[in-house]
Amino acid sequence: MDNTSKVDNIEPSFQDAVVFKFTNFVCESYNQSWFVFHNYRLKAVSRNKVLLNMNGTALHPVNNISIHVRMLKKANGYKPWLFDIYFDGCQYFFKRNQPFVNIVYGLLKEFTNINHSCPYVGPQIIKDFYLRPELLRLPFPTGDYLLALQWYFDKKLQFDTNVSFTFVEDLMKRN
Repeated sequence: MDNTSKVDNIEPSFQDAVVFKFTNFVCESYNQSWFVFHNYRLKAVSRNKVLLNMNGTALHPVNNISIHVRMLKKANGYKPWLFDIYFDGCQYFFKRNQPFVNIVYGLLKEFTNINHSCPYVGPQIIKDFYLRPELLRLPFPTGDYLLALQWYFDKKLQFDTNVSFTFVEDLMKRN
């Protein structure tokens, strides 16, 4: 007779060995006559799960969006790391030829209404977005990161969204 319980037979999963969560979220509009943030915040729902919510409004139709995306890693302050790209936000939904943007959008797409081509007008919402390590398709070293996005409408800087997160892979938990 086997005395092991079902709990003892459960293999630790990759998710058990990874902490992948938001740590800070800051937005700033430089032209409130074109884009207004109503709220943006993080909400901790458990030790390893933090929800990101953002509600903003594009007050006029936007047909020309460019986005400057930088990934920075914390090491005595944030230092450039991995990506520093500038791409056409309107063209992205026609031709998804930005591999890093594909990864970020893959994490985000089911939590937002920012899922169509231009024009953008009205409410732009991200609701209850949380990071899921199983969707991350890049190997990341353990550390703290900042994803800095600068949003340009008609080649003029309109607003910034800066998202900080931590990624910790504890392989000892997998054994």
